[in-house]
Amino acid sequence: MPSFDIVSKVDLQTLDNAINTVKKEITNRFDFKGSHVVIELNKKDLVLNIEVDSDMKLGQVLDVLISRSMRQGLDAAIYDQSKEGYQSGKVYKKDIPVRNGIKQEDAKKIVKMIKDSGLKVQAAIMDDMVRVTAKKIDDLQDVIQKCREANLGIALQYVNMKS
Repeated sequence: MPSFDIVSKVDLQTLDNAINTVKKEITNRFDFKGSHVVIELNKKDLVLNIEVDSDMKLGQVLDVLISRSMRQGLDAAIYDQSKEGYQSGKVYKKDIPVRNGIKQEDAKKIVKMIKDSGLKVQAAIMDDMVRVTAKKIDDLQDVIQKCREANLGIALQYVNMKS
């Protein structure tokens, strides 16, 4: 039976390249000359730590981060920006977790959306991915289209297509 997996994986090397590109661009920008800007990726916990002088500069760094990440082929949804930045002394700090893998509640949303679509497919949660099987490949392609149209707030990839 044809099947494929829905995953949410981040290539660490690509992410590291995007962050290094952001650091290089920020150091070359005129409006950041002489400013305190620290951008670090904790590869163990997958958390991006940003320190800047002001709240406005924090927004500019985030804009550059998202645009450079998208140019590297990363989805902007990998950054969990739900937490607000906070002030620590004279600097503004923000910790941005990088989403890697599908959480259980997100996987349940995906399976519910697939079942509600009325397509003749089976969806099963397997650790941090969702496996979808069907009798026809066309049904699998319809599922991929439905997942792309649905705004789930996470970056999804469709891998391991078998027919």
